[in-house]
Amino acid sequence: MSSLIKLELTRALRNRKFLFFSVIYPSALFLLIAGNADSSEKVDGTGLTLPTYMMVSMASFGALTAVLMGNSERIAKERENGWVRQLRLTTLPGRGYVLAKTAGAAVVSLPSIVIVFVVAALVKNVRLDAWQWLALTGAIWAGSLVFAALGVALGYLASGDAVRPITMLTYFGLSILGGLWMPTTTFPQWLQDIAKWLPTHAYAAIGRAIEQSQAPQTQDIAILAVFFVLFAGGAAWLYRKDTLKA
Repeated sequence: MSSLIKLELTRALRNRKFLFFSVIYPSALFLLIAGNADSSEKVDGTGLTLPTYMMVSMASFGALTAVLMGNSERIAKERENGWVRQLRLTTLPGRGYVLAKTAGAAVVSLPSIVIVFVVAALVKNVRLDAWQWLALTGAIWAGSLVFAALGVALGYLASGDAVRPITMLTYFGLSILGGLWMPTTTFPQWLQDIAKWLPTHAYAAIGRAIEQSQAPQTQDIAILAVFFVLFAGGAAWLYRKDTLKA
C-alpha cells in the first residue's frame, strides 16, 4: 500500500493543472476576497477580522479542492482504463486501495493549507500564537479526510464524463452553502439554518474556534464524524459493488 501512496503522490505532483487549482487558486481567491478588506473590520457574530475569517475558509477550501477534485475524476478514469482491475489481481486488499487514495489526497492537501496561511500572514498581517497555527494546520488537514472519502465515493458512483459534473456540483454546492466563499451571516435565516448542518460549515467552524482560542463545538465535531462515516461507508459499499461487476 505504501508503494501505491508514493505513486499517487508522484502523479499528483506532476499534474500542473491539479496543483494550480488545489494550491494556487485558494490563495488567489483569498487575496481577491480579503485583499482590500479593512484589517480591523469584524465579521458579524464572530469577533474575527475578515482576513482572519477568510483565511480559515480558503485553507479549508484548498484542502477540499485537493482531496475531492483530485480523487473523484482520477478514480473514475482508472476504472474505465482497467487500472483498478489490474490492482485487483495483486495482493493489495480493497481497503488498501481506498486508504491509499484517501491518504495520498490528504498529503497533497497540506501545501494548499500552508500557502494560504503564509499569504494571509505576509499580505494581510494575520497574527496568531504558535499553538494556533499548529492546531489550525492539524485540524484542517485532519478534517480533509472527510472529503477525501467523499471523493472516493464519487469516483465509484459515476464513471467517465459523468463524474465531472456530479463532482463540480457537489464541490461548489458544499463550498458556497457551507460558508467557505462568504460568511453565512450574509445568508437568509432559512439558508443559515441549512448551512449549519453541512460538513463544510462544521469544518471551517472548528478552525475559527481555534482562531478565537476556544474549544470547537461538540456539534461541529459530531457532524464531521457522522459525514465521515457516511462517506467512507458509501465508498466501501460502492467499491464492493464495482468489484462484483468486474
